[in-house]
Amino acid sequence: MVQAIRSSEVSLEELESHFGLTLTENPAFFPEWQAPDLKLTESEVQRLNQVKQHFRYLLRQPPVLEGAVKMVVLSPLLELAGFYEPPFQIRSEAEISISSKDPDTETVVRGAIDILVLMEKLWLLVIEAKMSDFSLTKALAQALSHMLASPEAVTFGMITNGTDFVFLRVNTEETATYSSSRVFSLLSPTNELIDVLTILKTLGQKIIKTS
Repeated sequence: MVQAIRSSEVSLEELESHFGLTLTENPAFFPEWQAPDLKLTESEVQRLNQVKQHFRYLLRQPPVLEGAVKMVVLSPLLELAGFYEPPFQIRSEAEISISSKDPDTETVVRGAIDILVLMEKLWLLVIEAKMSDFSLTKALAQALSHMLASPEAVTFGMITNGTDFVFLRVNTEETATYSSSRVFSLLSPTNELIDVLTILKTLGQKIIKTS
């Protein structure tokens, strides 16, 4: 009998048991986030400082809703990363369906979430929550399920609740394996949007080279 699970309800344990997904802590698996060689321009840094100021203003008027996060934080990041220009193609509200490989205990994960997909290789998920401090861990399994459904063997992801950001890498070439970056936060004393944009641009360049 086929067991159907909504992607919004899937757990890491289910992805591990039904789809063989495993976590690796090998730093060589996901080097793109750790020490990018790319340097931002002074104008880009100034723009990111402005974005952080706008976000701080939003925090004074809770709840911080998903739509506001997209306008104030995510949209400038995508623009500065060059994702609104060719060859990138953005689509949203992606629907996915993945099936486990075991025919005796087949499990299907289906779902549609408000997500941005760039060339099938980079998935950006904005957590829909009433408060910006909604934990990224709540969306980790959901993001991984969508990345597993991608036709590309190697995919990258970013989850954000507007305050925090975490990057993911999934490789399904042999066994389904994933790793994550550390969490970058707008509540940090320094402007970690600089790190976030640097990683996004690094991933964008990598996607172009491998497309």
